Amino acid sequence: MKSVIAACFDVYYYENYAKASCVVFQKDEEEHILAEYNVLIDEINEYIPGQFYKRELPCILKVLEKVKENLDFIIVDSFVWLNDSKKGLGGYLYEALNCKIPIIGVAKTFFKDSTNYLEVYRGNSNKPLYVSAANLDLNDAAQFIKELNGEYRMPKVLKRVDQLSREA
Repeated sequence: MKSVIAACFDVYYYENYAKASCVVFQKDEEEHILAEYNVLIDEINEYIPGQFYKRELPCILKVLEKVKENLDFIIVDSFVWLNDSKKGLGGYLYEALNCKIPIIGVAKTFFKDSTNYLEVYRGNSNKPLYVSAANLDLNDAAQFIKELNGEYRMPKVLKRVDQLSREA
């Protein structure tokens, strides 16, 4: 496998603010964390059902401003495409970045009417991760997620960014 540099993001919402976190890692035969970034955001948009991206996207873009590494692609905790005509958070991020950086979406729960995804089973879990992608072959994206370190359903690096966003 050729060496790639990727970043994964997560946002945790507290009562009056959010913490956006990013883990940048290099993947070849091994995985190496290169950097971790955090941003506290005081002004967060209200959650609107069906418009999750309006709350999450500004937070991701804020922490992405700190990333110095040249990224081969980005991993987000959501769908990239919900169906042929509707974008998920990953699709909005892809557009916000002028369609220049490929995006892999890794969703833990199924979105009704989703069409452009592959189910990825990891470890001994009988619950899939739903993988979607922009500007990257979907089979390659699913294989990449499947091969990430970690013996459980969630890859270690995705668990790390979730943990980072929750640390006070």
